[in-house]
Amino acid sequence: SLGVELRFRAAANGELGIRAALRDRPEIVVADEIASRAGAFALAKALRDDNVPFTGVVVILLERKHDAWLAEWSGADAWYVKPVDPFELADRLLELVHQKESA
Repeated sequence: SLGVELRFRAAANGELGIRAALRDRPEIVVADEIASRAGAFALAKALRDDNVPFTGVVVILLERKHDAWLAEWSGADAWYVKPVDPFELADRLLELVHQKESA
């Protein structure tokens, strides 16, 4: 249990996701690999390479396990091949946030 209220925000495509994440600086960004107009790899790379790099957690949802190298290249903290177990994902996100906070 986080002990705090969670707020979620969705973006219609990767470009909007990049803008929203750089503006709002959320703790976690979860991106779908096949998002239109800048996919998850472009989103993660843009966030990490920004003038003020995004320091939150970035997780990518993959269509194929063979794309894991792209997720790693993009700067994602973790990646999962769909379909994703939502409980496993939630546990991993919490773990990643705690790791970032203690670093």
